[in-house]
Parts: sequence; C-alpha cells; structure tokens
Amino acid sequence: MSLGLHRNARLVINKQALFHNINTEQKRLAPGTEMFMVVKANGYGHGAVEVARVAKAAGATGFCVAILDEALELRAAGFTEPILVLGVTRPEDLPLAVQKDITTTLPSNEWLALAVQVLADHSLTDQLNVHIALDTGMGRIGFQSIDEMKAAIATVNEHSDLINIDGIFTHFSTADAKDLDYFHLQVNRFKRFMAALPSRPRYVHVSNSATSLWHQECNGNMIRFGVAGYGLNPSGTEIEPPYELQPAMSLVSEIVHCKQVAAGRSIGYGATYTANDRQWIGTVPIGYADGYQRALQNFHVLVNGQFCPIVGRVCMDQFMIRLPKPVPIGTKVTLVGQNGKNRISLESMAHFCDTIHYEVACLFQERLPRTYI
Repeated sequence: MSLGLHRNARLVINKQALFHNINTEQKRLAPGTEMFMVVKANGYGHGAVEVARVAKAAGATGFCVAILDEALELRAAGFTEPILVLGVTRPEDLPLAVQKDITTTLPSNEWLALAVQVLADHSLTDQLNVHIALDTGMGRIGFQSIDEMKAAIATVNEHSDLINIDGIFTHFSTADAKDLDYFHLQVNRFKRFMAALPSRPRYVHVSNSATSLWHQECNGNMIRFGVAGYGLNPSGTEIEPPYELQPAMSLVSEIVHCKQVAAGRSIGYGATYTANDRQWIGTVPIGYADGYQRALQNFHVLVNGQFCPIVGRVCMDQFMIRLPKPVPIGTKVTLVGQNGKNRISLESMAHFCDTIHYEVACLFQERLPRTYI
C-alpha cells in the first residue's frame, strides 16, 4: 500500500507516553520478572519497530509477536533480544526461525511431529526454542490435558538435539473482568499443569496486560505486556488501572474543502443525511481505506476545540463534517486525541462502533504515515 506522504493525514505516536506506560509497569514487577513487550499487528497500529525501541529503553527484555514475519521484521531492524511468536508457525518455516534465533509456540503433538520431521531434514547447528502453550480455557491453541503435555515433553526429550523447551505459558480470557470465577478456574488449571511438569523451563508466563495490572501474584517470571503499554485500559471502562495509562496514539488531518449548503441538500452516499437548514460542511481526506470505519457516521471530530459531527456515510477516502462556521482550508482536524480542552479517545470511538479499542487502533492502515514525537 502506498504511504500517504502528500496528504495531510497522519498518526502521531507519543514516545514519552509509551515509555511512561511500559517503564511504570516494569518498575512494579517483582525482582527477577522479565517483561516482553507485545508488538504484534504492527505494534497495535503504533509501528512495531519504533515501539520496540521505546520498550527496550523502558526496560523490556524481549518481544512477543503473532506471526513469524513480525519477528523477522524486528531481527531485520537489528534487535537481538528474545522474540516469541505467540501464534502457530508453519513447520516448514521452522528452519528459518532457528536461523534467526526466533522462539516459536508448541501448540499440539500433531504440530510437534511435523516439526521434528522438518528439522531432522535440515542440517541445523542450533536447536529450535519453543514455549509450550497450555489451553486452560481460552479455547484457542495449546494442550488441554496433562497427558498431552507429558507426551510432548517426552517427544522433545527424544529429539533434544533439535528442540529445546524454553518456556511454558497460558492465556487468561477474563483477567480484565470484575467477575473472577472463570479467571480462578484457569489459574487452578494452570497450577495443575505446573505441578505435573517434570522441571520448569526458563520462562513461565501467564500474564497479559490485564493479569499484570490486576493480578500480579500470577506473573510467573515473565509478563507479556501488550495493550496497556500503548496507554489503553484492557478492561475498557470496567476496572480502573493501578496507575495512569497515557494513550500514545493521536490521529490528525485537515479541512480540504469547506462550503455552505442550503436546506434540503443531502450529503454522501445513499443521501443518508439531509441538511434541515443552511449549514457549513467541511471535507476531511481520510476514509475507511485508512481504517477510519464506515460505522463512524454520526460520530464526531474536533475542529478548533469544538466537537463537529460526521454527516453522511464515511467514504473510502473522505468524509464530511458539519461545522459551526466556515474555517480556512488547512484547518487542523483531530480524529483521535486532544484539541483545545476536549479529547476524543480510541475507547469512545470503539464504544460508538460497538467494538474494542484494540480493533480501532489495529485497523489504521499503512497508508497513514506514523509520526513519532
């Protein structure tokens, strides 16, 4: 996708906010507990490489990603720290993971059998490092029973020249909720797995952002710090975080066209909005192709510190707003962030679209340049 350098529309990422969030959590960790910063999905839309640089400076000792290509991006950028791929890596790609010293997830015995075959067919001088995934209730990937886990460990021991178990982990699905019943169920299941483990690997980790923020007693010796590092509350508005999270992302653009329309004139595809009196309409050069969702019709932006409603449907590359008065071409428009005394948060956008702020941030496309301040 082309980078929109010749259009005034950009994501602004505040590195000081990133540092504050990451470093504050790092200082809360018990001695000997490491932090791996989660930079999957292009750093939750913030830019993986730049976020990783800030995270390293703030105390992170490793990184988590979702797919092998994201790990390769970090290696290409010069990072030598441990990198864990949380998703399932294709067995045929494991020699590349070994070559680049990238740790993968061990999700099942079926995957392990294929991995052994592939690795045995290559003349590799190093082992593949893996973290065993345990499904304690997320229902996504990982071993559901102790017997399955033990079988995997036995297979690895038989092929210790090829594979090394470097860690073991699970993922809590309700650590960000007030109701802790299911969370405690998963904790107890994980404890039973650990009790049956012949020996503990280097890393034992269960904590995503929510678990580390509100259940530090579960942290193990490593946490996977994700959305909170970007200044976003994992629970939305359900639970207050133990310290101020500073949102790092803003989205700004400008007015590229301003006109007055008469009563009865309609705006946008489908003529879903019709002016009931004479109105000033401004056009903003961002649309759903940039990840600014079509569902945001009737939401608002900020111009000169005032909320201005989005009128008509959001187009692929543009949308229109109702202005209280005419403004010059080039007037700043804030879609996310602070403008004057008012602010638009990713959380408020997510609530309007009936989704979560994770998704809103991740949807912003590469066509939007990232500017770091």
